[in-house]
Amino acid sequence: MTSPSLHPCFLGPYGENDTLLEKLVVEFLRDHVYWRRNFHPEDPPAIPTAAAGEPAFRDFEARMRRELHTLSAALKRSVPFHSPRYIGHMVSDLLLPGLAAQFLTLPYNPNNVSLDAAPVTIDLEIKAGLQLARMFGYVDDPTRPDCAFGHLTSGGTLANFQALRLALALKAFPVALRTAAPPGLALPEDDRAAFNTTPADAIALLTAWETWLATQSPADRRQWRARLTAQRLETLGLAEFLGRHPALGSPRVFAPVTAHYSWSKGMKLMGLGRAQLELVPETGMRLDAGALDERLHDCLRNHQPVLAVVGVMGSTEFGTVDPVHELVAARERWAPLGLGFAVHVDAAWGGYLATLFREPDGRLRPLADMREEFRDFPAPEVHAAVGALHRADSITVDPHKLGYLPYGAGAFLCRDQRAMALLAEDADYVFSADTGGDYFQRFRQLGRYIPEGSKSGAAAAAVYVTHRVLPLDHENFGALPRESILATEAFRTAAARFAARLEGRLHCRIPFEPDSNLICLALNPAGNRDVGRMNRFVRALHEGLSYDPHQPLQAREFFGSMTTLRPEILGDADTARVLASLALDPATLDAGGDDDDRLVILRHTLMNPFLLDSGNGISYLELYFDYLERRATALMAVPA
Repeated sequence: MTSPSLHPCFLGPYGENDTLLEKLVVEFLRDHVYWRRNFHPEDPPAIPTAAAGEPAFRDFEARMRRELHTLSAALKRSVPFHSPRYIGHMVSDLLLPGLAAQFLTLPYNPNNVSLDAAPVTIDLEIKAGLQLARMFGYVDDPTRPDCAFGHLTSGGTLANFQALRLALALKAFPVALRTAAPPGLALPEDDRAAFNTTPADAIALLTAWETWLATQSPADRRQWRARLTAQRLETLGLAEFLGRHPALGSPRVFAPVTAHYSWSKGMKLMGLGRAQLELVPETGMRLDAGALDERLHDCLRNHQPVLAVVGVMGSTEFGTVDPVHELVAARERWAPLGLGFAVHVDAAWGGYLATLFREPDGRLRPLADMREEFRDFPAPEVHAAVGALHRADSITVDPHKLGYLPYGAGAFLCRDQRAMALLAEDADYVFSADTGGDYFQRFRQLGRYIPEGSKSGAAAAAVYVTHRVLPLDHENFGALPRESILATEAFRTAAARFAARLEGRLHCRIPFEPDSNLICLALNPAGNRDVGRMNRFVRALHEGLSYDPHQPLQAREFFGSMTTLRPEILGDADTARVLASLALDPATLDAGGDDDDRLVILRHTLMNPFLLDSGNGISYLELYFDYLERRATALMAVPA
């Protein structure tokens, strides 16, 4: 049964909390109006009190109402993400604290790039970054020099771009500093050694440079800064920088084959090139650490620099978690051998699952304690991966996914805020020359460090307020992912019963065990050995689960999604295992048909906290499998 603590958190599948949201919106709209009226109340109204009776006013109001009614009518055709009958993509109902905070902030229209444009919400964004840092186990004390730093983005894609940007800046800085050659600093012995420092060592070198610079006279400081700036990659560009340092070569990025396509986009955008992104094979849809080691060994032997290794916490198609603990161990193992690189975790989807692993005081929860709440979650390797997040150099997470907040609210976090100095950009008309001082004074000039030149402060307010209402630990916010994990376990049980009911008529398999609340089903009619026919069957099933603009929403009992299993992603062993479990002939895979080079499967995202019986006697998961049985039976009755 859904926890009663979640009942006030959402507008609700039936709009049950409409009165609460309406009261909040009206209360704070009036509060905003009072604020306007009390800014120089001696000023007379600019709009006459009789304006509402003017013909032009009434005509404008009529046009506005007409267009808004048209928009409202059109929006009724939207996909019902709020409903427990929606189990498709990574979206669900929105948390009321975030929705209300965003509504409240929008009329103020803050632009979170500088203190002048957003004197309130820019601090909220910096604090939201610290809230997320604590969730992952990063240092969140802003008085410490190694405190983490985080900022919001439009989504995980831009956060991943920022990770590439920072990793490249950290990799190139020691080379530029060595070329500038300030006397008295311990510098790497050659370009190759400089380019292969770890992020931690590059930050130490940056700190030593800033300390040394402070001992110089103002005139000398300006000269040395200019000398270093002239040698930096950010000044020269990648081609010129590498041309001046021919021993280096373009650095490579390793990511799992399940990595989001934003990594390919990012490599192109950064000028590194898609060819420098190498996808590492997986085992059970999780990055194979042994295969990564083989590639790192080749890089060391061939003097190929490595920019970063990317791990995924909750792949967007399969919900699996890569062995982050093994990635950070590889970084420490290869660095002394002369191969330094960053470790970035793309936790855009699964990041908020970390709340289940976090005590209110910030400690990591023991595995044994967590296992008392769930049947199988988390697997020991997942617990180890989450426990190692604080050792990653940077992390992407999306509050607009498992944070249940409006789009677009992604986030980028770096483990050590000192690294952000390498991304600083100055614009005299926006930023103050004085950027020293404490943590907040420095990062209030947020636009110096982020890719955007304009960004909504309303999103920052939504994230910060939500985290205040529901702190990011297992006793508070963790109630949300807890429901989703329980729903996933219930889904597996229901799937087993479904498979037993249809035994002899339909093969139903979960192709790999989920690590989170995203679970897939592979379905093949009994007696069918052909991959192409199975794919046509599953696509026909999915047609009944997908949006149809020609039918009313109510014609769909459920909304779901599908994905594919490709042999190049699965690997030979897992491909053979899945084919055998579905009684498919391997010879029919990629036999030359239009739809036989992959396996089409159904994909379910179990975000909605009301999927299980919440006291009304309805389990939407049981209803879903009843629907699937009826639909599959009808399709199997049609001759192939």
